[in-house]
Amino acid sequence: MMNIPMLDWLHGYQKSWLRPDLLAGLTTAAVVVPKAMAYATIAGLPVEVGLYTAFVPLVIYAILGTSRPLSVSTTTTLAILTGTQLALVVPGGDPAALLTASATLAVLVGIMLILASVLRLGVVASFISEPVLTGFKAGVGLVIILDQVPKLLGIHFDKSGFLRDLFALIHHLPETSLATLMVGIAMLVILIGIERFAPRAPAPLVAVALGIAASGLFALQGHGVQIVGHIPQGLPSFTSPSFGLLEQLWPGALGIALMSFTESIAAARAFVDRGEPRPEPNRELLATGLGNLIGGLFSAMPGGGGTSQTAVNRLAGARTQIAGLVTAAAAVATLTLFAPLMGLMPQATLAAVVIVYSIGLIQPAEFVAILRIRRMEFLWALAAFGGVVLLGTLKGIVAAIIISLIAIAYQSAHPHFYVLGRKPGTDVFRPKSDEHPEDETFLKLLMVRPEGRIFFANAQRIGEQLWSLIDAAEPQVVVIDFSAVTDIEYSALKMLTEGDERLRERGIQLWMVALNPEALGMVQRSPLGETLGFNRLFFNLQTAVEHFRSLAATQEPLD
Repeated sequence: MMNIPMLDWLHGYQKSWLRPDLLAGLTTAAVVVPKAMAYATIAGLPVEVGLYTAFVPLVIYAILGTSRPLSVSTTTTLAILTGTQLALVVPGGDPAALLTASATLAVLVGIMLILASVLRLGVVASFISEPVLTGFKAGVGLVIILDQVPKLLGIHFDKSGFLRDLFALIHHLPETSLATLMVGIAMLVILIGIERFAPRAPAPLVAVALGIAASGLFALQGHGVQIVGHIPQGLPSFTSPSFGLLEQLWPGALGIALMSFTESIAAARAFVDRGEPRPEPNRELLATGLGNLIGGLFSAMPGGGGTSQTAVNRLAGARTQIAGLVTAAAAVATLTLFAPLMGLMPQATLAAVVIVYSIGLIQPAEFVAILRIRRMEFLWALAAFGGVVLLGTLKGIVAAIIISLIAIAYQSAHPHFYVLGRKPGTDVFRPKSDEHPEDETFLKLLMVRPEGRIFFANAQRIGEQLWSLIDAAEPQVVVIDFSAVTDIEYSALKMLTEGDERLRERGIQLWMVALNPEALGMVQRSPLGETLGFNRLFFNLQTAVEHFRSLAATQEPLD
């Protein structure tokens, strides 16, 4: 029988948690509701779709999710990925077709996440490296900002890619609506000012309220300012997915599912409080998967956990997912009670909300920090950034995954390999370096230490490095310290066996040190184990060195 996380925390729920949960839920709703509406516009969908996404998936996650504070609706990244995919299958922008395609996409994302949960693929979240994710998010942030700037200026043109859109924006600048621009600038000032001077205040809610008030009081629509317009009042209705779109949508759904889970698990892990259970990746896949699947059937767009809204939820005092249910209730209240009022909101207000919160995706300091530590990872971050900007978001996420996998393959194929020395007066063996020229080495003894897994992709490179060192040192004994080696694959073991034969032909012995139990068992079952016996296998380097020195002192033959 499947365990339901909600029953666990409800069983131990304390009365003192109710007030902070209610306050946190309302505070988070003040951020989530306006942002969800804004993110729907990024995807080219009606604003009410954002409200549906802040309702159904959030309720499902509250029941099945393993993170107490995680707030689930949609994010800027998911919205831009969704919008890109919808533009491919509904190029004409027909509203009914867009809703069907969005629902189908959400259902597909949900199915993929559920399947990943069944297959226990939670580890996939680690396949995108942090530098690559930094570059990808910065690229997405830049694309979103450029996408929203025309709404801030009151100009219109067909979107056709980042660079073309940039040139089109410059070309259409003379068509800027002054009234729309003034509303947009005012909204930006309000949002940035609140974030700067009153960070605990719900800046999006304040901006939306002021935008609606200004629209009603000054009849902004009559001055050329475009407003949201009619929002259907009431709860979402059942939306049947279109099976005819599955073939076109599944590649994009795969990328969205990966990003949804990556963002969700990152946010969930970042805000675990002391004493709370840690999020379980495979259960998170199931919870977000069902949230997308059921949400899609009720007109929601693809969603996942958001870092910024989760941060608000936690800082506002959320103790359990009661806070999430309160946020969902606020979205329902907006749909059933305040929809006519929301229809007066200027589009420039939503654009300002999107721009302010998308800027946060671009973190130059992270690029600088990566460059300071490792230049190669910095280049990966730039490649991911360029992939999004030049290829588009969906191709960009594929590029980001490929870059991450290449990075993993590169690092695996180029493991660290050190010549060792002994710190004088100790039993500490460490890589030789210019910082410690005093470290001891021993005549006719070469000590080396590879790190990581030794397998077919890197065995040849390790062998080449080792033979180069042997040719230079001309030792009688080569000691390989395997204390930092997690596994020896069959191809690598065969290479070691052949290497031992070549060494014996030159009168050199191979000794092996500190093999872990699994690797030791493999060696002992192989022809190499028969050759080495027990005399050339040692528990640690110190024992091997003492044995070598005792043989050298008595001038006994090494064999």
